[in-house]
Amino acid sequence: MVANELPSDPLQLFAERPWRQVSPEAQAPARHVPTMLSTEESQFYYWLARDWARGTGHTVDLGAFIGGSTARFATGQQAAGRTTPIIAYDRFTADPQVKRSLLYPAGIPAFSGNDILLLAHRLLTPFKPMVELRPGEFLEQGWSGEPIEILCVDIAKTAETADHVAAEFFPHLIPGRSIVVQQDFLHEIQPWLPAQMTLLRRHFTPLARIAHHCVAFLCTSVPTSASLDRARVAPLSDAQLTRLVRRAALSYRGLAGRYRFASMVRRISENPETREAWRMRRHRDTP
Repeated sequence: MVANELPSDPLQLFAERPWRQVSPEAQAPARHVPTMLSTEESQFYYWLARDWARGTGHTVDLGAFIGGSTARFATGQQAAGRTTPIIAYDRFTADPQVKRSLLYPAGIPAFSGNDILLLAHRLLTPFKPMVELRPGEFLEQGWSGEPIEILCVDIAKTAETADHVAAEFFPHLIPGRSIVVQQDFLHEIQPWLPAQMTLLRRHFTPLARIAHHCVAFLCTSVPTSASLDRARVAPLSDAQLTRLVRRAALSYRGLAGRYRFASMVRRISENPETREAWRMRRHRDTP
């Protein structure tokens, strides 16, 4: 396939789920970097970088945590013989619970404090200088203007952040080439994501659901600034957000049962005017 060329049938390609053929041995260079990704998500990230990408744009990893997803992208690129930049954004912090449940069981020695930036740098050393880390508050950061071939979104835990992702990164996607991975698209506590992609449905075609919540989209046209402004989800009322989630249930019914979107609607009803994932509790949840 020639760079920038649209595959004859990307829907068919993704429907065949070729990433499931990626072996654990192929991903071995990334194994030392802890990750929250499922097995299939890890395979998918590796496959995107190795087999889908052509080096026509950067890979951008929004919400990289300690670099697990970044390492899977980098390992895939190495297997393909490419060194296209991979830019990873995160605060690069870990609270005590995450340290106990994820980092220490993965063999990371116990450490004090929440800062994991230097640890991430150390873990990702085998992939330097291909990988660049951009720590800090995401809402204060932007994009430098280069084309983006793969955009992984695992940072849109608030509606405001989802709007920032769209405004800063979507204008630099490559039509017919760029894949947007919405890691939490089907998570009931982030209903603004299906609302956002429904508002931008003219520009993105859903290709596949990966594991539980993750959905990959192909950018078919770059949204204009006016389109992005109309697609802002932070200003939506609860009624508007609910209507969009119900529309998403119809638009994306091939990817997930309607119960997932019904769960989002219930969360909106139970948490009026709430647009932060960590505050979207069920009534039976304890505060």
